[in-house]
Amino acid sequence: MYERIREDIRQDYYQQNFSNEGQRFVAWYLRNIHLRDANQTKYEVTDGADDKQIDAIVIDENNSVIYIIQGKFIGENSVDAEPLREVLSSWIQLKNAVRLQESGNEKLKRRLSDVSTALDDEYEVAFELITTGELTSPANEDVKSFQEQLAVDEELPASIHIVDNEELRRRYDLALERESPVINYNLTLESGKFMMMGLAETKVAIAAISLKECIKFPGIKDGTLFQKNVRQSLGLNNRVNKAMKSTIYSDRNRDFFFYHNGITAICNRMEVNDGNLLLQGLNVVNGCQSLNTILACSEKVKELDDTFILFRFYEIPQRERADRISIATNFQTAVKPRDLRSNDKRVLNLKRAFEQKYPQGYFITKRGEEAPAEKDRKYVIDLVDVGKYLISWHSQRPNNAYSETKIFDKFFEQLFKREYEPENLQALNLWMREIYDGWTPQNPWGLNESLLAMKAYAPFHQLYAISQIYSIASNQSDRVPKPSAAYSSAQRHGIIERIVNMAATSLYFALETAANEPQPSNRVFSPQNWIKTKTCLSGIAAAVRMQLMMLPNMPGGSELKNSIVLPSEYFEYRWEAD
Repeated sequence: MYERIREDIRQDYYQQNFSNEGQRFVAWYLRNIHLRDANQTKYEVTDGADDKQIDAIVIDENNSVIYIIQGKFIGENSVDAEPLREVLSSWIQLKNAVRLQESGNEKLKRRLSDVSTALDDEYEVAFELITTGELTSPANEDVKSFQEQLAVDEELPASIHIVDNEELRRRYDLALERESPVINYNLTLESGKFMMMGLAETKVAIAAISLKECIKFPGIKDGTLFQKNVRQSLGLNNRVNKAMKSTIYSDRNRDFFFYHNGITAICNRMEVNDGNLLLQGLNVVNGCQSLNTILACSEKVKELDDTFILFRFYEIPQRERADRISIATNFQTAVKPRDLRSNDKRVLNLKRAFEQKYPQGYFITKRGEEAPAEKDRKYVIDLVDVGKYLISWHSQRPNNAYSETKIFDKFFEQLFKREYEPENLQALNLWMREIYDGWTPQNPWGLNESLLAMKAYAPFHQLYAISQIYSIASNQSDRVPKPSAAYSSAQRHGIIERIVNMAATSLYFALETAANEPQPSNRVFSPQNWIKTKTCLSGIAAAVRMQLMMLPNMPGGSELKNSIVLPSEYFEYRWEAD
């Protein structure tokens, strides 16, 4: 976690708003664990001169808790009792808030006013010592003593929690669950049309819900009701959705209940009270297409008094079990391998890191999902594209980029097992945007018709060619360049378009060379088959070498060749994906 956090706090937000690594660590914790936004975090960090051993104060309005945070960002493994004594000191000072406010720094003074109001409302007080190390045995003994001392105090009872390296990792993973908005809903049940039961130590509610009630569910339009679903709405032109729409508008609408297989929803907690089903943490894991279709027909649905749909509600707070149910119940419309990976922890980590680095951007993880309108299109990236970028650049296998099944099934573990820098992801995104600008009817790269006909997968060979240009020019032909280093270097030298053009030319020459080679008897050269084989990769690499050899003989060629040389530290061995 120490190395991960060090990398994260290099981002502009932390560097520009906080003066040292200790403050940045605390700010990182607030943003990634307490899920505070950029402005809240800046306001809540109190670390600095006269902070009185209080590095941050977070007031959780939802849970009525005041968090007093002390951070120790260290590279060593062990932490002694000194930080614990600082926590104890901050607790003692907090008991005399007036004096503390007089002597504390300006940030602390502002926060103490909020603390006083929260204490008047009987908020709990929780001290958190966060550290990237682990407490020594004597320090752990002190924790027990301090916990008891804080708990039994009548003036200011409090709790103390140690968030060490292991706990930090656990909370970081759990924060993925809390990052999305929680939906609580009170559903009115019709008498005689529901029943409650317990199955496999799980609360289950089975109910017939009117379509009129369905359109009242929160989170359908913006997709938040389907956070645990493996995909978002696929639109009304889907075959199944067309059939549902047809039934709603026909005189057979009363039979909708019997035609439909039902909707599956899970929640963290549920209970029935006077005919109302109280649902906390509601998520529909199977029924996204149905509810979106019903909502799209809302005006007609409002006229239907006797049209119902079957709902199954399960109380499933466990993430892994919920994911398995989501996958198992989604086979009415074909589930693709990328759908099954959309809620994978590694994908969600990648999404969070990317969107934190680029607040103007958006990482699409689910099929049918769309980026919010206010996001910058240049910083919008799709999970499917990410897989294709990674296998083409880092695995040097663009010939496999055409197959989503291979990327998200066979090669997923190799491609997504690493923590990947958002800068590299955006660099690949920008390279591909430059590449696609040439795959137009105007054909600025001068590609032949065979290549233009393969727009679905041939552009990824052009991306591979760009990586080869930097590898071969830097005498690192057995290794792969860092995408962000290559892009920033090209941008700095003003040669992005020339690099992309060189890559397109290499692809063109490789195809022409292969097409002119003698073929076995009764065999005809097929560009579509060639582009999907490893043979094409050596042809592209050879074409790149030829262009680089010719550069010194061209106007400005020597300068161009020198500008595409990168230091060896920007290269790594390719990722296996064969």
